[in-house]
Amino acid sequence: MDFGHVRVVIDYRTGRVRCQVPGRSQDPVVAPRSSWGSDEHIAGTERLGGASSLSAAVALTCVFAIKRSGSESTAMHRLITTLRTAMSLSRRPATFRQATAVVLAVRRAAWWSPGRTACLEESAAAVLLLAARGLSVTWCHGIAPDPVRLHAWVQTEHGELVAEPGSTRAYTPVLVLGDRREQ
Repeated sequence: MDFGHVRVVIDYRTGRVRCQVPGRSQDPVVAPRSSWGSDEHIAGTERLGGASSLSAAVALTCVFAIKRSGSESTAMHRLITTLRTAMSLSRRPATFRQATAVVLAVRRAAWWSPGRTACLEESAAAVLLLAARGLSVTWCHGIAPDPVRLHAWVQTEHGELVAEPGSTRAYTPVLVLGDRREQ
């Protein structure tokens, strides 16, 4: 993705993020260790009301297991492959209300998680939980420039952001999975 003042290259097989600044060396430099998440999202910093969902905790545990089941350098590839497979089994689009309820249930479960839980883990768990119910959403991974930051989120088939601040629109989607409008 070329933003003019910086070119960002994401390798979804290895999870490596590299940046190239025009006028400097032509070789991309490795970006600072990426969190694959945004700092602006509340993701576990405040408790959300409502009962915690066991199925949301199971979906989150599956995401952690997928990320840790092999080499760290291929964790993102494994997760994307799993999301694609899960989405291929979905029969009908989730409504905004259904998707929001699942995302909030995952966020409640994430509060008790012993590991890092940010937008990547939350959005992936929401996709898995919805897919287990035969429902689909669109999963997006995007970049925002200046400073360069990454974010993952879900949206409805009509493009409605699910439980996301409006500032999510500042991210340019780089990888979009499950967008039925393109099929």
